[in-house]
Amino acid sequence: MTNRETTQRLLDQLPQTHHTVGLGRKRFRRSKSTPVSEIAPVEINEIKNEQSLLHSKSILDKFHPSIRKVIVYLVIYLGIGTICFYFVRSKIKGKKIDGVLDSLYFCVVTMTTVGYGDLVPNSATTKLFACVFVFSGMTLVGLVLSKAADYLVEKQETLLIKALHMGCRVGPGEILEEIETNKIRFKCFMVAAFLITLIVIGTVVLARVEKFDTVDAFYCVCATITTLGYGDKSFSTKAGRIFAIFWILTSTLCLGRFFLYVAEWNTEKKQKEIVKWVLSRRTTNVDLEEADLDDDGVVGAAEFVIYKLKEMGKINQQDVTAVLKEFESLDVDQSGTLSTADLALAQSS
Repeated sequence: MTNRETTQRLLDQLPQTHHTVGLGRKRFRRSKSTPVSEIAPVEINEIKNEQSLLHSKSILDKFHPSIRKVIVYLVIYLGIGTICFYFVRSKIKGKKIDGVLDSLYFCVVTMTTVGYGDLVPNSATTKLFACVFVFSGMTLVGLVLSKAADYLVEKQETLLIKALHMGCRVGPGEILEEIETNKIRFKCFMVAAFLITLIVIGTVVLARVEKFDTVDAFYCVCATITTLGYGDKSFSTKAGRIFAIFWILTSTLCLGRFFLYVAEWNTEKKQKEIVKWVLSRRTTNVDLEEADLDDDGVVGAAEFVIYKLKEMGKINQQDVTAVLKEFESLDVDQSGTLSTADLALAQSS
């Protein structure tokens, strides 16, 4: 089947009517609970145990699946890394403060590829451990932590838009529309504000806790969040390393997301420019010939839409073919339309 025939088959389906089926609602009767006095003490204890279990589950359920996944993976990674580096701490040279704290600090510095050099492996075993944990840590940051960061940023987008329209009567639909329209731009602004906050906090803590002057503190912050890690300035106190465990992980991830959102914003702006050019340029006879998929000398609305979407780069012929194949697989009775009966037959087969 040629591309033109494939597209024409898809166009033939567009004018067809669609069947909708109303959804019925089930009604449930609420029964009265049994009086407490009629329940045996053993049953009361069992109910209390079940309620406590449900309460603990509800606490975990309050988190978004991405956040729960991050918590689990991060705890496993840092737990295993801390245990491994703790047992080989004698093979790690540098300024040490506390065995467990140094191991956790070294694990975070390795995972984020900061690599100050204040703690370095000094044996074959510790070097192999470091090689394993640096690659697994980068994978964790790239695949898991980034998704959680996206979720948190999107939540802040909604709060930001609501705050901007606090004095106006704006419905949920308008808020969602504005989020979709300026999604990448809001992400850049939110992450940039958060990144500046982290830079200021890091500079203040290094100046107060590590006793750096302002220039050295800011210099250390920049070398850390960019994972440059010269090593001449780092966290060397107990309080400083406790702070660094959380701050390094957050700031390096935040900077990475900021550059990603800037790149996406630039790509989106170029795409909008292409769309604007396609819609503003004059339609010629050549365009009509290209858009006339059935060669009948007349271009319908569906043909014109598909042609323009292709010109904008939104879709291509492979997309049209894939959609048509899915339609054909669901249209079991070959009627040219889809119904609930077709879906039931397709699922059963």
